[in-house]
Amino acid sequence: MKKFLRVFTYEYSRHVFRKRFIFALLGMPLILIFIAAFGALSVAIQYKSIPVGYVDKAGVIVNKDMSIPAGEFFKPIEIIPFSDESAARLAMDQGAIQGVYIINADYLQTGAVHLIAPKTVSANAQSDFKDFLQLNLLATQPQDRAIRLLNGPKVEIISIDGSRHASSQHILDIVIPIAVGILFMIMVNITGGYLLQALLEEKENRTMEIIVTSVSPNQLMVGKTIADMCVGLTQLVAWLGFGVLGLAVAQVFSPWVAGQQYDLGSLGLVAALILPAFIMIAGLMAALGAMVTESREAQQMATIFTLPLFVPLWFVGPLMTNPNSPLVIGMSLFPLTSPMTMPLRAAFTTVPAWQMATSLVILYLCAAGALILAGRAFRIGMLQYGRRIKWREIFQRG
Repeated sequence: MKKFLRVFTYEYSRHVFRKRFIFALLGMPLILIFIAAFGALSVAIQYKSIPVGYVDKAGVIVNKDMSIPAGEFFKPIEIIPFSDESAARLAMDQGAIQGVYIINADYLQTGAVHLIAPKTVSANAQSDFKDFLQLNLLATQPQDRAIRLLNGPKVEIISIDGSRHASSQHILDIVIPIAVGILFMIMVNITGGYLLQALLEEKENRTMEIIVTSVSPNQLMVGKTIADMCVGLTQLVAWLGFGVLGLAVAQVFSPWVAGQQYDLGSLGLVAALILPAFIMIAGLMAALGAMVTESREAQQMATIFTLPLFVPLWFVGPLMTNPNSPLVIGMSLFPLTSPMTMPLRAAFTTVPAWQMATSLVILYLCAAGALILAGRAFRIGMLQYGRRIKWREIFQRG
């Protein structure tokens, strides 16, 4: 155990404290912050607080002081009535309004509204006038009901037993498994690259021949595999921490984000599946590194293990519409697709306990098997410098 900890500590620290790791750790959050700031700046630049006017020839505006629901970031603009088009044009020429909407006399029959403006009217002004007009058309209804009609129905999908449901307030139940799955795939490729590179370097400079004089092959490979897995988990946890912080900040500015709900049990399920999947992929990567002689060959063979991780994204539609189909159940049990498939299924249906238990057992058995496989591959190939080891040799001579 002491030797394993030494291998683990050395391997973990030599990756985590490198500048490129710190840059990669902070790079993605900084890029996302930049994108969000640039998007907010773009919206702010396009926003104009200058009022718009209207001429109501159809007599549909029954409440000129109708209050428009406030937006998430900006207040609605003022909408000014004019008795005729000439008065509105005069105000527009003086810069008092961005433009004027002419509600034609046959609006109720044709829905025709003309906009007169010297320049393009801002998007927020167009949206505010549309809401203002629709609220007036619904003026016979109480304002809270009119706003609900304006926003449209809130559709909620409920499982037969009523234990699971999906709606606009539970978007995070869908987004978080997908986001974690994508981050998991990124981490698998990054940490797998670290592990493959380290093993190939040590094979080429014959360092392993010295190391194995004081530590067993199994201790060495398990220590390296767990360490590199923890490197990826460190990055993943850090990114998730930045994501949680971002959601907390977004809740202050966005009522929609503040109204989102998330089942913490689903997050626990994601963690329970990601951990053994990480160990399994890391073990398989380590076995590859011990078998091959070139990093390019190892990267090409690694796609066999990493490509299936993307499969659930290809079947998101069937997964959402029919989460209990044989295809989806199969992906929930297959170890390379279950880390993303199972949490997504849990967001749309009640997954039988036996399926969850079976998926976890398969993953943990595969993780243990991958570590054993990595140890056997290393023990067989550590002294066979320059020769590629074949898979059947690992099982025959392991």
